[in-house]
Amino acid sequence: MSRKYVIINADEVDLVDFSQVDETSADTIRYNVARTKTFVKYEGAKPSFLYGKDTYTHSEILTILATDEWSNPNPPGE
Repeated sequence: MSRKYVIINADEVDLVDFSQVDETSADTIRYNVARTKTFVKYEGAKPSFLYGKDTYTHSEILTILATDEWSNPNPPGE
């Protein structure tokens, strides 16, 4: 079974049922640089609270996370 990834808006984190995804809480998820989006990952059936949202494979999410939206091009100290 392969892991799937779904990007959600930061204001939707309260809707996440953490018992259905691989993250453990709102404190353990990664946000984009602007802190407006995050993502969750799951295996098996897509949780119902994620219906209607695009699903990505591991290689697709890695490509997305490598963009300036998700990776600060000017990290602190540089």
